[in-house]
Amino acid sequence: MEQLLIEHIPFLQGKVQIEQIHKGYSSEGKYIVLRDDQKFLLRTFDNKHYSSKEMEFEALSRMKEYNVKCSRPLEMGNLEGSGIGFMILSFIEGDDASEVLSNISLKEQFNIGFEAGEELQKIHKYIAPNNITSWYKRKLKKHKEYLDKYFQLNVRIKNDSSFLSFIEDHLQLMKHRPNLFQHDDFHVGNLIIKDNQLSGVIDFNRYDWGDPIHEFLKVGMFSSEVSVPFSIGQIRGYHNDSEPDDLFWNLYSLYLAMCLISSIVWIVKVKPEETNIMMDKIDRVLEDHEYFRLIKPKWYSEG
Repeated sequence: MEQLLIEHIPFLQGKVQIEQIHKGYSSEGKYIVLRDDQKFLLRTFDNKHYSSKEMEFEALSRMKEYNVKCSRPLEMGNLEGSGIGFMILSFIEGDDASEVLSNISLKEQFNIGFEAGEELQKIHKYIAPNNITSWYKRKLKKHKEYLDKYFQLNVRIKNDSSFLSFIEDHLQLMKHRPNLFQHDDFHVGNLIIKDNQLSGVIDFNRYDWGDPIHEFLKVGMFSSEVSVPFSIGQIRGYHNDSEPDDLFWNLYSLYLAMCLISSIVWIVKVKPEETNIMMDKIDRVLEDHEYFRLIKPKWYSEG
């Protein structure tokens, strides 16, 4: 594959080195490109997703306008006759926050989270195009599809009726929510740290449009497991160092509860060998919220 890329992408002509990145769940190919002592990121994808990737490229251009700390889009195209598309981006130096946070002070963890919240606020300046249908309709449809699949599984979440009724009682909150650009995978695994500071946000390839509060469910599912100070910092940074209101917490809890259903459906289908790991995460979330009798998680209240 590397030779095919070098032969067909003008950007890679000359003296270059390409190294594939084997990490994450994405179906896309990821490569580090070293050219003229500079690093770049090359992503490859199935050409059938080309129009969607064009929107991602455009979104990254908008992120530059909003001064978001993330990769800059440099070039996009396809390899003729191969069915493969590509995107070349600037490279963000540093390490995954998920690997670094536990090695630095609690204050630094909070500060990095605070800055991540500020970056997320900038990401949400991008308003959805007019042709994107309402968040409520799209999210409700997805949820019902996941729910149908969940009830067909031979795996069930313990005492699921309690949080399923919480979801049902709060679905109306999604009506009339803003339709904004969502990174849709914003957590410590997609944030880069260098010299104990936030270096940038990566992996915009799962982007969506809708309620910005939906982004925070990944705090509950993933980031809070790694660092509570970071997670509190992200929420505070996003809210200009003030306390979120009850609407935020109700929507946060709604999206997190819905995510438990989609997560178990996804893991059983894609990574069944990791079902127990996902169940442990789900149990932790349910404990944090006492099966959603609490809209504010214990780690936030007690942190």
